[in-house]
Amino acid sequence: MAEIAALLEQQIPALRRYAYALLRDHERADDLVQDTLERALSRWALRRPDGDLRAWLFAIQRNLYISRWRQNRRRGAPVAMDEDALPGSPARQETTLEVHDVLAALDQLPEEQKSLLLLVGVEDFSYDEAARILGMPIGTVMSRLSRARQRLRSIVETGRTTLLRRVK
Repeated sequence: MAEIAALLEQQIPALRRYAYALLRDHERADDLVQDTLERALSRWALRRPDGDLRAWLFAIQRNLYISRWRQNRRRGAPVAMDEDALPGSPARQETTLEVHDVLAALDQLPEEQKSLLLLVGVEDFSYDEAARILGMPIGTVMSRLSRARQRLRSIVETGRTTLLRRVK
């Protein structure tokens, strides 16, 4: 068990980064990482010994995220009963605003593009590793990633989310 714990412990920082990038909430991200590790431990015997541990954990985490995302979409938006405004002032640094714009644009992407962009762009997975994690052909990964980058660039540059064209 100590071996397993040591292997999993090395992956926690990357799992936390990916979870936060998906959720934008530290508490929910920590919960997702904890659930990922719990599921990995409970299904350790099902893991392929020759398989990539990191890819397996990221696949578990992404599947948990998608399940929760679908569940929340069915339930609707939560309504806060006692929401207090927190004191503070907005950041004035230009780079902070640019990062905020990119994160907001990232949130506007479809989930499959967002997940793929985070896996390849943030977590530095290769196209082949991302294809294995997501369970799709590498050509699909490359085309989705290209569309995701193009759409993200367009949203950041123009501020518009729709990329629909009128066909006559």
